[in-house]
Amino acid sequence: MKTKRPSLKSVFVLWIPSILITLGILLPLIYLVIRAYDANIDAWSLLLKSSTIKTLGRTVWLAVWVTLFSILVALPLAWLTTRSDIPFKRMWAILTPLPLVIPSYVGAYLLVSMLGPRGMVQQWLEGSLGISRLPEIYGFPGALYILTVLSFPFILLSIRSSLQRVDPSLEEASRSLGNNAWQTFWKVIFPQLKPAILTGSLLVVLYVLRDFGAVSIMRYNTFTRVIYIQYQSSFDRSTAAILSLVLVSLTIIILIIKQVSQNRAIIERSDSKNTRPPPIIPLGKWRWPALIFCSSIVIVTLIIPGSNLIYWVLRGVQAGEKIGNLWEATQNSILASGLAAVLILIAAIPIAIISVRYPNKLSGMIERTTYLSFALPGIVVALALVFFGSNYVSALYQSLPLLLFAYLVLFLPEAVGSVKTSLQQINPNLEEAARSLGSQPFRVFQKITFPLVRPGLVAGFGLVFLTTMKELSATLILSPIGYKTLAIGVWDAVSEAFFARAAAPALLIILISSVPLALMTFRKERKY
Repeated sequence: MKTKRPSLKSVFVLWIPSILITLGILLPLIYLVIRAYDANIDAWSLLLKSSTIKTLGRTVWLAVWVTLFSILVALPLAWLTTRSDIPFKRMWAILTPLPLVIPSYVGAYLLVSMLGPRGMVQQWLEGSLGISRLPEIYGFPGALYILTVLSFPFILLSIRSSLQRVDPSLEEASRSLGNNAWQTFWKVIFPQLKPAILTGSLLVVLYVLRDFGAVSIMRYNTFTRVIYIQYQSSFDRSTAAILSLVLVSLTIIILIIKQVSQNRAIIERSDSKNTRPPPIIPLGKWRWPALIFCSSIVIVTLIIPGSNLIYWVLRGVQAGEKIGNLWEATQNSILASGLAAVLILIAAIPIAIISVRYPNKLSGMIERTTYLSFALPGIVVALALVFFGSNYVSALYQSLPLLLFAYLVLFLPEAVGSVKTSLQQINPNLEEAARSLGSQPFRVFQKITFPLVRPGLVAGFGLVFLTTMKELSATLILSPIGYKTLAIGVWDAVSEAFFARAAAPALLIILISSVPLALMTFRKERKY
């Protein structure tokens, strides 16, 4: 596209807001650097200690194994729900990504409440068989299980999208050369899925690096848990800032790898002109094993957690357990998530417009800076804003606006991506024709651009609402005093081992968050 020269009005309406938003996103990172720079030599010496190196090793080790197991689950699921004649295929396609709505701290709490000491299974076994202790689930095994179960949909959705774009003529050519379906998959289809697998895998790695809830409840010391402990236990927060910068540096490396892989994937797919739907492969005798596999995944990831939550809710009610101000927490969660989604969409629109309609070095730099948020885990952003707010804007410290700003920093890339994708599908000639007829830019946006970009806005709103509803670390540290959300309710109850009290807010988080994801998945499935 030919680069357009911005008008004076667009400078004030689009460029200045975009630059200010970019500076706001950089604020937590800049303050962490300043805080770390002012640290004494003892704080910096922590980087060379064996404990820090072991924490780095544990973090990377967990990310690698979660990614490997996620691929093993996601690859067959993606193929079965896209290319096979498995019964109830659309239902499996909608249900299998839904673990994304379960926060990691809820998943970990459910595992502990079921298999941990004094958990549901242990109580049953003790009453019937006299078994008073089960194998240890804390540490690496529990964190690996929870994060795999909750993050494999990242790879699943990426592979499914790639499978739906595979050119059928390549498979037909392979079959005409005598290759069977299995040989065709490994020789023709799988090489085309490698970019999607890599992209999804890097998202899983980022998810693991950013996770705080699961590793904390499972007592596995990755960087996020160590940073939080350091923040809670030390008067001097410089050490937490230094550890945060190490985590940011590790995440930036992952993001660079992700960007390189995406660029290669774009080049490899640039000549693809597939307009036909891919062929459906009959499973034959593998039909029922495939059905059992899909059913098992749904049972493990959705039915068992849901049943476990309902069990604890009913048990708490029967025992007279005080659930707490559940309605107030629900209102607070919906209010914060809704306000954050609206705020982030408003911030995303000018950035998406300048990146698509005014492509140049400055707009490209602004867009890339927004994606830097992926390198800032929630706990890192929260700590940076605690340092900044308590020292420079005390009036905003532990206030709802500061919490919303943290959400903006963390989740802006999700909205920018959705809006940008929709804008790229709109022919700019439509807007130019309207302007040539005398319509003002705002009128053109209102009558032409906005209706066409509305699906991207709806998708962005749903995605931001979902992720904000689940966010724990930033909410835990930055929320106003007395401002209880569902996430904080779950965390407080689990920290005190009140499983029944944690069940109701956890169930509400899942139910509320599942609505936008289910709608987005169902809408996408209707296209195929």
